[in-house]
Amino acid sequence: MTSRSVVVTGASTGIGRASVAALASRGFHVWAAVRTDADEESLRRDHPDAVSVLRLDLTDEASVRAAGERVTAAGPLHGLVNNAGVALPGPLEFVPIDVFRRQIEINLIGQLLVTQVMLPALREARRQGHGARIVMVGSIGGRVASPMLGPYHTAKFGLVGLADSLRAELAPSGIGVVLIEPGAVATPIWGRGTAAADDIVKTLPPEADRYAAQIQAARANATRSAARGIPPERAARVVANALTATNPKPRRVVGGDAQAAAAITRLLPYRLLYRLTAARQ
Repeated sequence: MTSRSVVVTGASTGIGRASVAALASRGFHVWAAVRTDADEESLRRDHPDAVSVLRLDLTDEASVRAAGERVTAAGPLHGLVNNAGVALPGPLEFVPIDVFRRQIEINLIGQLLVTQVMLPALREARRQGHGARIVMVGSIGGRVASPMLGPYHTAKFGLVGLADSLRAELAPSGIGVVLIEPGAVATPIWGRGTAAADDIVKTLPPEADRYAAQIQAARANATRSAARGIPPERAARVVANALTATNPKPRRVVGGDAQAAAAITRLLPYRLLYRLTAARQ
């Protein structure tokens, strides 16, 4: 392959799908990671010459390692976009531990595993004198937490630490790490999150009724985010710029709501911040 290559996980919808399009339009060859036949067929139809599809499930370590081997065998890798993720809501007092574990597995552990298996190809790009960079798609939910999304916030706060440590460890090798922190984005994650919430609520004991108002508020907020969030293409442009800019910022906040939240977390005392967070519910 003569063009620069980038891996994008979670490429079926939302920011991932928009990032595939943005990178393909800039001349990249994109390894687009998806889980289903329908998603693979859709990507091949829309980007027949610019995309190679990887079948990858972050909860299946063997599939992740096989994807890493395939990419490494193809030659140097110039970028990795760790975008795949889910939002599994519920009150932490009662959320099933297997649900919490799945959230961490997909949104945090899976990001490290993908990074590990792709690093040999990224290092090969550096060995050949090319740039190599990792973009982590986090969330403003990694700076401020709200009720009923505890599993999601736990993973996103953890992703901040993962990105910071990777940035420090890989700096001597010349491999950059950029963390993207969007606010609300109009993607299917909100609908999937609401559906997951409905399934989780069915398993909760009667005592969980004490959280009914907060659950309803979180559901309403998800509906608003799906309707009013920024288009995924806007976030995808930031992802593409993070891969191509000469010296990108290590953390990029995307969206007016995210910028406001980031400012609040810097300026307000923690006690007031968390009072405001609770009041939203």
